[in-house]
Amino acid sequence: MRVLGVHGVGNFRPDTTADEAREQLARIWARSLARGPFSALVDQCDLDVAYYADLLREPGQQGPGDPGLSGLTAEAEDLVRAWLDEAGLPKEAPQGFATWPLRQALGWVAARERLAPALVEAFVSKFFSEVARYLSPSDDGPRRKVKTVVADMLVRHTPQVVIAHSLGSVVAYEALWAHEGQPVDLLVTLGSPLALPHAVFPRLQPPPAAKMGRRPPTVRRWINIADVGDLVALPVGGISRSFTELDGDHHDHIHAFDFHLAANYLACTPLADTLAQELAQSADGTRDTRPR
Repeated sequence: MRVLGVHGVGNFRPDTTADEAREQLARIWARSLARGPFSALVDQCDLDVAYYADLLREPGQQGPGDPGLSGLTAEAEDLVRAWLDEAGLPKEAPQGFATWPLRQALGWVAARERLAPALVEAFVSKFFSEVARYLSPSDDGPRRKVKTVVADMLVRHTPQVVIAHSLGSVVAYEALWAHEGQPVDLLVTLGSPLALPHAVFPRLQPPPAAKMGRRPPTVRRWINIADVGDLVALPVGGISRSFTELDGDHHDHIHAFDFHLAANYLACTPLADTLAQELAQSADGTRDTRPR
């Protein structure tokens, strides 16, 4: 079974070529799958990963690290505040969360989730800096280039299964819509922010129609998996409420603290069960091929 991974944020590798980074990530993903219940079947998968992190660097950005809260662009900070609104930040001030200093607001999130404030700040600055770069309305160059990378990998690897994590789920969703020549039997989204109101959902290409998104037409089946504590897979149950033609939406406790880490999602039971079912159907020819 051929599998294509589409990575999320925080995967920039400054001292490698894009092909070397892709190969490194493929090995890391294979090891993560082998940690979970799917371990006995990993050898039956031909796994590759589409690498695009090098295309989401801000002009002049140095080093592999995130910019920190003080280094967020105006577009990124707008996305953070939209996310804070969905996260349930209390609106105690007359103008609500928009009047809160960003660090204070993130401190409130950290206290509520019982996480270290520094961890939340680092995660938020890294995540939303890359998301803002991808979704930027003022510069669509990175978005076009990233989608082209994924489209090229779809043609090159001809995957039966696409597994997309975090921002990668947005990239994969848009690439599958934009390049309809390659059919995919199964799309699995992990820790996806696709349904995040204001910050992501209304900015998708193609835009949702009548406030609902749809499964890409060349995808036969779509399964979503989210940790109930994942800070960006919001709102809880949002994929099912915001997208039609979804074949499964699993919300479970994947990990107590590393709520968004790709390695934990790749080792989780819902993903193992989904891949095992797909592999079995592919092997014995029982896959449902009825038109959708």
